[in-house]
Amino acid sequence: MPDRTLADIALWAAKTGLVQDLELGVGGYSPVPHCAPADLLGHPDAVRQLKTTVADNGLGISALNVSGNPLHPNPELARQHDTDLRNAIRLAAELGVDRVVAMSGCPGAGASDRIAPHFSAGGWLPDLDGIAEWQWRERVAPYWTEIADFARREHPGLLICFELHPGTYVYNVETFRRVRQLGSNLGVNLDPSHFFWQSMDPLVIIQSLGDHIGHVHGKDTTLNPQAIAMNGLLDNRWPNPPDQMPWNFATVGRGHDVEWWARFVALLVDRGFSGTISIEYEDPFVPAEQSVLESARLLAEASRR
Repeated sequence: MPDRTLADIALWAAKTGLVQDLELGVGGYSPVPHCAPADLLGHPDAVRQLKTTVADNGLGISALNVSGNPLHPNPELARQHDTDLRNAIRLAAELGVDRVVAMSGCPGAGASDRIAPHFSAGGWLPDLDGIAEWQWRERVAPYWTEIADFARREHPGLLICFELHPGTYVYNVETFRRVRQLGSNLGVNLDPSHFFWQSMDPLVIIQSLGDHIGHVHGKDTTLNPQAIAMNGLLDNRWPNPPDQMPWNFATVGRGHDVEWWARFVALLVDRGFSGTISIEYEDPFVPAEQSVLESARLLAEASRR
């Protein structure tokens, strides 16, 4: 809802009687219409005003979202997203927010790359062999070791929650377990929608990573059997045109029914999660306000079962 002010959104959210927290975009690929670090860092009055706007509507802030690519092979883009991440950590400290949602980023395939990231999803061709190991050794491990130390100094109570997202280095259980070794303040933002289309089971992932889940996104996925039959799950046209895609992100409940989401919520609670399920709107077929309300109603019903 980038065309509305934070005050308008907070009021609308409060009136739903369902939404309890807000997750605010603060950089990276996230736009900043409501919470711009440049306007807040070093400006205590502005920080107080933002906190008052949220609190006066009976809401909290579950997380700041700074999903970007600080490992981008283009140095200028990498510097910008690195700055955004560090500013998000500093701003979380000033706002008293203990979760930052981020992506691990993805480097190029070698030291000379300067144009595009290389997502090394498998080495079934000789040209791809060894790239993931080079990325880990030369880019991923050094960077996130330093960021984990930086975050610990700036905001000791903060957990940086990786969105396990294809196209970034940390995208599944194995890659998260590897990066977790770099810092105890590195956790998971669990978004089941990314797992559905890859034939991964979010419930199994919760069982595997439950102790490290610090934040959760509520978002569904629908599959198009006819498109899958013709082109499989990988389609380089994604996300457009949506009606021809093998899969689309969806409003909660439109891909998996309330019984599945009840199992999802119950398993999160069983594994000790007590945080927010933050509705992430990316449904190409449903308007934003309708999608958020529909998702919130279904999640509320799921939590009661």
